[in-house]
Amino acid sequence: MLLIDQFFFFKIYNNIFFLVKEMNFFFILDKNKLLKYLYLLSISIMFLYSCMNHAEKKKKADNLFYDKAFEFREKNMPDSAFFYFIKAKDLFLQQKDTLNAGKCLINMAIFLAGKGDYYGAQEFSLNAISYFDQKKKDQYAYINSNYNNLGIVTAQLGNYEEALKFYNNAIKFSTDSSHISLYLNNKATIYQKVGDYNAALKIYDHILKDVNINSKTYAKALTNISATKWLQNPNYNALPDYLKALHIREREKDLLGLNSSFSHLSDFYARKTKDSAFFYAQKMYQVATQLNSVDDRLSALRRLIQVSPPKATQQYFAAYQSLGDSVQTTRNMSTNRFALIRFETEKIKADFLKVQSENIQKQNNILRKNFALGILFLLLLAGYWWYRKRKKGLEQEKVIEVKNTEIKYVKKIHDRVANKVYQLMSEVENIPEVDRDTLLDKLESLYNISRDISYDSKELNMGKNYDQELAKMLKSYSGETRQIFIIGNEQELWEGVNPEAKAEVFYIMQELMTNMKKHSQAETVVLKFNRNEMDINISYSDDGIGMKDAIQKNGLTNTENRIKSIRGTITFDNRQEKELEIQLSFPFS
Repeated sequence: MLLIDQFFFFKIYNNIFFLVKEMNFFFILDKNKLLKYLYLLSISIMFLYSCMNHAEKKKKADNLFYDKAFEFREKNMPDSAFFYFIKAKDLFLQQKDTLNAGKCLINMAIFLAGKGDYYGAQEFSLNAISYFDQKKKDQYAYINSNYNNLGIVTAQLGNYEEALKFYNNAIKFSTDSSHISLYLNNKATIYQKVGDYNAALKIYDHILKDVNINSKTYAKALTNISATKWLQNPNYNALPDYLKALHIREREKDLLGLNSSFSHLSDFYARKTKDSAFFYAQKMYQVATQLNSVDDRLSALRRLIQVSPPKATQQYFAAYQSLGDSVQTTRNMSTNRFALIRFETEKIKADFLKVQSENIQKQNNILRKNFALGILFLLLLAGYWWYRKRKKGLEQEKVIEVKNTEIKYVKKIHDRVANKVYQLMSEVENIPEVDRDTLLDKLESLYNISRDISYDSKELNMGKNYDQELAKMLKSYSGETRQIFIIGNEQELWEGVNPEAKAEVFYIMQELMTNMKKHSQAETVVLKFNRNEMDINISYSDDGIGMKDAIQKNGLTNTENRIKSIRGTITFDNRQEKELEIQLSFPFS
């Protein structure tokens, strides 16, 4: 599944990479094209996902190895059946079908137990436990069968205490009364072997009282309870029950039951009547041969050796020795054969996983390369986008810089030249006799200001005489019909105020006075200056017609910008018809 998932992921990634490549550098701007490609991409992913699901469902539906294993089991070919059960289990695990994988393990465990490989059988059965869901009743038949097999092989290995635990679990997950009786009988047999006869008899009595018990189970329980009582008390007469059970088994043609009855009858007569013991031992050997049960044949030969006439003892001993060696050799070969099958299967699986790992590694390398190319492509795209944005930003910065420079020089011309010219015009208009030399000096100063404007030179005196320069500029706007009153403009007022703020205030006041003369027709202008702990406040008022038409002009807009540049505020109050009040405030520190 890992290989399949990575293959489909790889295909999806290539589709995404191709679509992104086809969308060019400006795909973000083309909304319709982007939606088209996203639609195609979603269709591709849905198609690949449906194909993957279809492939997975098809694989889950077929497991020919499982069918093949049962065919060989029915043909009594355990080696081939064992091989295909291993392959079926691996395929079920790939398909995430744990139930059938567990069933394969149980079948393999039963095969190994039948061949005398009790450790291998125990390993497979223990491994199978985790593949079943003990909360699902429809799986109980497999769970109790597996625990019963664990009880059998664990008892064969001599660990009776653990065997009892496994039989208890088999009973716990059983719902069929016949299965419960079988597992109880196995459990009682363990108690009989360890000498706990009372516990064994209690279980056998419970089995006999079951109203649903069939004839075979009844005969088995009757034989076992009689044998247990006889073992507990050698003087107990178990013969009537033994014979009763034998008649039932003969009627039912139960060969396994007959083998058990002949075994118990031979043991019963062994101490009393050798001929009867020899007779039933021979019967047991015949049935064991018919059942092809090697263990029962060996058990019958052991009894024949003990109770046979002296002349026949050597014959039975030789048969026992030959059969025992043959059985041991066969079981060793069988164990080795199953171990070899397991080894070869694991080797094939390991080789397959190795090849699969190498293929995945190759695909991962290709995926990493494509991923790196995709990252490189995105980086190039981001770099190109950043370059375009940066270039556009620099162009905008240049445009803004040129515009700001233009505004700066327009502002300077307006403040230092236009207002200065207007101030000079006001002086010429208001002074009856203008001294020619004084006028020429002022014109020359105006020329120097215009010439040096690009060097940001300041013609204002920002030192100790700033209050006088400011008052001189304000008074220049007075005339025969206009009076200028200045209150509070003292040298101490301007102490600690930085030169830039002084310059801005000078140009603001100059702008206000120019606009007053142009628009207000005022006869009286009052300017009040005062200072508190944090701010300098300037109050302007006149009795003109106001400046409604001048509020939005460039000069007053510049005034607002200037007062903001020194973190100050300006308020225009033009609500009355013939009065204007303006309040200015700015921090002096």
